[in-house]
Amino acid sequence: MKSYEIAVIGGAFAGLTAAMYSARQGLSTLVVTKDIGGQGLLTTDIQNYPGFKSISGFDLASKFQEQAIEYGAEFEYDEVTGISQDSEGFLLKTTQAEFRADSVILAFGKTPRDLGVKGETAFKGKGVSYCAICDGPLFRGKEVAVAGAGDHALQAGLYLSTVASKVQLILRSQKLVGDEEMIASVNASENIEVKTGSQVTEILGDRQVNRLLVQNSAKVPEEIPVSALFVEMGYLAKTDFVKEFVNLNKDGEIMIDANCATSREGVYAAGDVTNQPFKQAIISAGQGSIAALSAINFVYRKKGKGPVKSDWKFISAKKEGT
Repeated sequence: MKSYEIAVIGGAFAGLTAAMYSARQGLSTLVVTKDIGGQGLLTTDIQNYPGFKSISGFDLASKFQEQAIEYGAEFEYDEVTGISQDSEGFLLKTTQAEFRADSVILAFGKTPRDLGVKGETAFKGKGVSYCAICDGPLFRGKEVAVAGAGDHALQAGLYLSTVASKVQLILRSQKLVGDEEMIASVNASENIEVKTGSQVTEILGDRQVNRLLVQNSAKVPEEIPVSALFVEMGYLAKTDFVKEFVNLNKDGEIMIDANCATSREGVYAAGDVTNQPFKQAIISAGQGSIAALSAINFVYRKKGKGPVKSDWKFISAKKEGT
């Protein structure tokens, strides 16, 4: 079981900022997330993030992640299903593994929805993915499928068309729904095949996904050979796994103070998952930095070190292969 000084649950703007701040201070940092960017990926044109007149949520999240990785943050594409505390610190259980951490930052916002079909759980991390930007490059030159709805599914399909040999876009709606420019791009793509009025009924494979059972609106089944399925069904607030661990408000949001501290010492929270009423990318990022500095100081206190009040010092980013 791998151990880290700080574990961040969530890979959107709050979690990525927290990871970058933590890793910059030299603390071993793990990010556990099902995707990168979260709900930010639904925004194709962000015009109110300082430094950018216009940038897509996809591009902004990618820049956040790149910077976190440069400073040494590690990423595990999985979903945390349980968290507990013992004399050694905190234990995180995911669908695939377990990790230990001295401090935890809850920044998972809303979690990608499962498709809810047979075989999905068995093949998570084995060809079933909830993040095209994270896992798409693993299937370069192969045939893949996207099952989802709206702009999120369109965006995933368009991105995957740049790395995969073919993309099957499987949509329950009877026609393409979403941003008109993205719809036009999907229709113009030579390697995207659109299946409207259809749904995946089962995911099949051996050790990895190798085919899907798909059914159209006429209930006619079809078997499609693919190497991966990317699920793009939107997002769901999933705080049930921490409801007995930290205090939540009546809306299921995590209660925090000015330092992003929760009701449990050593556990911090940031972003849309908290009781902060304003849900904006820049606010999530700001909270991520506060949560990280608070977590860093918690770890330092355990080690008998002095407090950190800012992140002013110059630190060279880690280069690839170092």
